[in-house]
Amino acid sequence: MTRLVLVGPPGAGKGTQAVALSERLGVPHISTGDLFRAHVGEQTPLGKEAKRYLDSGELVPDSVTNEMVRERLAEPDAKVGFLLDGFPRNTKQAEVLGQMLSEVDTTLDAVIQLEVPEEALVQRLLGRGRSDDTEDVIRRRQQVYQSETAPLLEYYADILIKVDGVGEVGEVSTRVVEALRDRR
Repeated sequence: MTRLVLVGPPGAGKGTQAVALSERLGVPHISTGDLFRAHVGEQTPLGKEAKRYLDSGELVPDSVTNEMVRERLAEPDAKVGFLLDGFPRNTKQAEVLGQMLSEVDTTLDAVIQLEVPEEALVQRLLGRGRSDDTEDVIRRRQQVYQSETAPLLEYYADILIKVDGVGEVGEVSTRVVEALRDRR
């Protein structure tokens, strides 16, 4: 079984790596962004609640996000393992995830941190050409990530695997798979 969390700053390639690793490892890629879109699109009670926050530009509260993840982890395909992308974002969510997993008598296998130098991240994001991706905005997002994620990395220190996130998609995926293999 492979139960993983993928973390990294904006622009590190988490989404791209999550898709590639999901295929290589044979486990579902569970993204909070995808969960939000699915629930909002299907107009579930959680989706309606999330939409209120999303429409006003606010963060979806942990309680809503946690419940969406809980439901998703209960689906049959997640029984063989999963790759979480965008969750947990903070130590409170990490504690809730730990409780969810202990309820089904399991734990996370590893937390993969994609490491990319800040200058490379800034260049990657500027290269996307999005109107909201100004250098100041990008650098601010990096600062927010560092302040919010540092405690999370400390929380998971015993199962944290740092992987160089610079290179072609396949190269980085191979580094992750090898790091997981070496860990076992």
